[in-house]
Amino acid sequence: MDNHFTSVTSMRRLNNGVEIPCVGYGTFRTPESVAKQSVMDAIELGYRHIDTAAVYENEVGVGQGIAASGVAREELFVTSKLWNTERGYEKTKAAFQATLDRLKLDYLDLYLIHWPANEKQFGQDAEKLNAETWRAMEDLYNEGRIRAIGVSNFLPHHIKALMKTAKIKPMVDQIEVHPGWPQTEAVQWLQEQDILVEGWGPLGGQGAKVLVNDTMKEIAKAHGKSTAQVALRWELQQGVLPLPKSVHRERSAQNMEIFDFALSESEMQMIQALPNLGGQCAKPDEVDF
Repeated sequence: MDNHFTSVTSMRRLNNGVEIPCVGYGTFRTPESVAKQSVMDAIELGYRHIDTAAVYENEVGVGQGIAASGVAREELFVTSKLWNTERGYEKTKAAFQATLDRLKLDYLDLYLIHWPANEKQFGQDAEKLNAETWRAMEDLYNEGRIRAIGVSNFLPHHIKALMKTAKIKPMVDQIEVHPGWPQTEAVQWLQEQDILVEGWGPLGGQGAKVLVNDTMKEIAKAHGKSTAQVALRWELQQGVLPLPKSVHRERSAQNMEIFDFALSESEMQMIQALPNLGGQCAKPDEVDF
């Protein structure tokens, strides 16, 4: 699936017709102090899709990197996310404006609800809270202030609940996807609904064993590639849009070199079958932040 991409700027089409580059540059855990330089480097290397969030506390630096890159705004695809403390109709609208102000941008290409309100924290009010938050997102979208809207860490049952009141279907769901945590059923369901799956933490994140796993190393060796490149290629081939993050320019460049090889069906299945290799592996119904 989706093996026709030739570079990180090859486009995917969202369900509202907006085009999005097929690989994004993630900034999770990138400190404000280095965000400007790392985003500048990423754009200079050729990335055009930048992913941040209010809770990352680096939107100012990300915005500075975008401004300093010299690349026209309309050539970039910029995503941010609404943090959990700002759910609800009015708070969502205010938080969106604050994000724009920090980024010093006039609009966002994509805005996501970072996590669903869950029953563990909100009981029977969780569904209503998500609905009110989404209503604000829809209004911002209809006002032309966001080109596409979506969710993050929503499982199929959260989206089904949202769709009871939603007028607009989410264009994107950004969930944790990496070898050892494939979320196969969720990915399949979302793709059947024509909701693009973005994979956060595609390399496993801190403490995960994705990049040193023997199966991954064996497949990487067969292709003359790194395990990181294999992990990203595995996502790409199943139609997931990966969001690799690195503050090291050299690694950011390597993360782009995933278009000159393909994994076989058996290699895809070997990776799909890996046991949990660590990562955040958070279950949205169990989190309490």
